[in-house]
Amino acid sequence: MFSSASFSPRARIKNLLRSGCIALLLSACGTPVKPPAPVTDTSVPAAQPVNAPLPGQAVSQQVPPLPREFRAVWVSTVANIDWPSRRDLSSERQKQEILQILDQAAQMRMNAIVLQVRPAADAIYPSALEPWSEFLTGEQGRAPSPAYDPLQFWIEQAHERGMELHAWFNPFRARTASPKATQARNHISRAAAQVVRNYGDQQWMDPGEPLARQHTLNVIADVLRRYDVDGVHIDDYFYPYPVKNAQGTEVEFPDDAAWNRYLQSGGNLSRADWRRDNVNQLVRAIAEMVHQEKSWVKFGISPFGIGRPDRLPPGIAGFSQYDKLYADVETWLANGWLDYLAPQLYWPIQQTPQAFKVLLDYWQRQNTQQRHIWPGLFTSKIDHSEKSWPADEILNQVDAARSMQAGGHIHFSMVSLAQNRKQIRQRLEQEKYLTPALVPATPWLENTNIAPPQLSLSPAGKIRVQLPDPANTRWLAVWKKTDQQWLFSYQPATQTEVSLYSPGPLRQITVIAVNRSGQESLPASLNF
Repeated sequence: MFSSASFSPRARIKNLLRSGCIALLLSACGTPVKPPAPVTDTSVPAAQPVNAPLPGQAVSQQVPPLPREFRAVWVSTVANIDWPSRRDLSSERQKQEILQILDQAAQMRMNAIVLQVRPAADAIYPSALEPWSEFLTGEQGRAPSPAYDPLQFWIEQAHERGMELHAWFNPFRARTASPKATQARNHISRAAAQVVRNYGDQQWMDPGEPLARQHTLNVIADVLRRYDVDGVHIDDYFYPYPVKNAQGTEVEFPDDAAWNRYLQSGGNLSRADWRRDNVNQLVRAIAEMVHQEKSWVKFGISPFGIGRPDRLPPGIAGFSQYDKLYADVETWLANGWLDYLAPQLYWPIQQTPQAFKVLLDYWQRQNTQQRHIWPGLFTSKIDHSEKSWPADEILNQVDAARSMQAGGHIHFSMVSLAQNRKQIRQRLEQEKYLTPALVPATPWLENTNIAPPQLSLSPAGKIRVQLPDPANTRWLAVWKKTDQQWLFSYQPATQTEVSLYSPGPLRQITVIAVNRSGQESLPASLNF
């Protein structure tokens, strides 16, 4: 090979790497090599942007922009849609299913899980405010046995695999249509029955009741304070979807008590506007509370996909969430009361009255505050029924979102991917998610500089990463330069060593620190 006496340590390392030898130990390539002193990046001055070319710098040495795309999936706990698969599973079996879901998502190169933590005024985590969910154990209020904290387990395991965990709350639903268990004593339907309404075969916390709104706010704040979640997420259940009686007439939501108190207090809004204001108050309060508690946590909302009837593009028609659910989504966007909107665009591209591209464009045009717009995709419409969508429909919607620079999307729900219906999981992995990607940055959440890492070679033949600001660093983004290409990967910042493995001779490694809101440090590099 070559004599160890002929080269300096840095030259020997360079030759080891160019020859395809990664390890610096005798067992792999010969004589052990003493690692050099720590090396920090000097190729990019502090005053320069991360990817700006420098005078005399070869184009091949410029670090490409970090790949960004929100690739998420909803994991529903209500009715055991996604997890746990049954209500009688042991704690160990529940954990096994969590790991299986996360491993499948990681293999697909997904980067976020939107986990339903509050299906119906209950909890999949230990809470002093609401009972354990019946969907975990079959009995509301009964904890998993042996005891463990499912939400904490989800968070730790998701982060370990390079994924964000967004906690998904149903804001007002108190009881699903077909419960199998009686309500626990501390469920809101018993602890504060005066704010709960029977509507159809469900129970609903009345959004017109200040106590109901405050209770939901308290529940979300409790999770924020106790758990390292990356996002808070609410769905489309504000006022309930209308129920019809035997004659086919819509049944009015029974909020007379709250409405009459409002009128007696001097309120002068119409009933519809009052209902919308009740929802607006909750949305604004959640946004303010989330960012006061933890400035980096994203607040996302996933409403029904069709907006205000008086603003819709020509040819678009359908259910009005503005008039029926009292969700004034356009106002939320206009005021910046959210960090991302995930409108449920659950129709095919070619279905003209609810055309996917037209609706996505509509929401983008409402987005005057430049928040993220990440459409929800109805991936679970892929099944084995006659009305099943082909897998190509979802693949084409991913392409459409990308062509319209949406920056990401969310699949509903995990069961369709877990079952790999019509090879959808396999095709997304092999055709659409070819390389890893980070979640897009949310720069309006934090305006702080993040210090670049310091790099050195460890005795074990890896890159050791030293973080000046570890508490503010969530991920390490890694670029590896070979003769042929740049290779991207990322890892949790708690993993402070980077492998030197590459499929060809390695020329450069660059590491960028990424904080919790997605902002990047200047790059630190080692050249070989």
